[in-house]
Amino acid sequence: MKKLILGLMVLAMTFSLVAPIASQAKKPLKIAFVYIGPPGDMGWTYEQDRGRLAIEKQFGSQIETKYIENVPEGPDAERVIRQYAMAGFDMIFTTSFGYMDPTVAVAKEFPNVKFEHCSGYKTAPNMATYFGRIEEARYLTGIIAGRMTKSNVIGYVAAFPIPEVIRGINGFTLGVRSVNPKAQVKVVWTNTWYDPVKEREAAVALLDSGADIIAQHQDTTEPQKAAQERGKYSIGYDSDMGKFVGDSVLASAVWEWSTYLASTVKQALAGTWKTHEYWGGLKDGVVKLSSISPKVPANVKKEVEAAQKKILGGWSIFSGPLAGQDGKIVYPAGQVVPDAKQASMDWFVEGVVGKIQ
Repeated sequence: MKKLILGLMVLAMTFSLVAPIASQAKKPLKIAFVYIGPPGDMGWTYEQDRGRLAIEKQFGSQIETKYIENVPEGPDAERVIRQYAMAGFDMIFTTSFGYMDPTVAVAKEFPNVKFEHCSGYKTAPNMATYFGRIEEARYLTGIIAGRMTKSNVIGYVAAFPIPEVIRGINGFTLGVRSVNPKAQVKVVWTNTWYDPVKEREAAVALLDSGADIIAQHQDTTEPQKAAQERGKYSIGYDSDMGKFVGDSVLASAVWEWSTYLASTVKQALAGTWKTHEYWGGLKDGVVKLSSISPKVPANVKKEVEAAQKKILGGWSIFSGPLAGQDGKIVYPAGQVVPDAKQASMDWFVEGVVGKIQ
């Protein structure tokens, strides 16, 4: 009997030690996402949220996610990020360029929380950055626009004059002029990420000035809708905007965040996550070209396929000779714009009409 009682006591003690460990192992990784707009924007935030939903499906009970939408860049962002950290979230994704400094500030206060900032350039031991070479996909859409324009004026509704946007305009313009050196890309700034009214107004102004194709760097489909209403074409961004607007959207440069999110969350779950600066391209699958409108001729599609194969083979769209707006060579033949210079790009290539404000 004494042996039985002693055995039961040992078993109870063992269970009491193992049970908390097992319970702790099952605790999900709490992940928060801070969004600049609503997931229903059919653009930037829509794609960020599709990534969130993808990892929910992939990791199931191993993770728990939450998001907040329409968070302005600035003090409000820092307050929201801090609230998530204080609430015990293990990992926080801040998904807009203007969240960079607020993320840095909160990361210093919570060294045990992992922070991932999208599109910025500042890191810390517990803060990483992630983005993609969307300009590669924009280059491909530029080929389509360059072939499809009849007026040789392509309008570009641009958000803010930051390197990310300037790179996109330049990449698109290089694609346009690779097949149509006479075409120009006319830029109008809105200084907005998500303002459907302003973005539509900017598109209308460009159409009024002679543009017969509209491209953009914002988070809504309003520029595409404005073009369609005028019987003109457009190029989408963020999502495959042809699904929401129609065949007048010739193609879109699209984000695919699920692969990256799955990789970094897997590292966090395994305890191997380290700070990093991720900048993937077409070959990594983080950016891609959408389906192409049936309005685009087969020969143009073949040109796009050839250019995509070239990029996937390691060719950089920012390979010289590259000229600035004034026509003077900035990078001669044989030179490629270094990544650091691409990340801080503050000049327009030849063919862009407009000023960096």
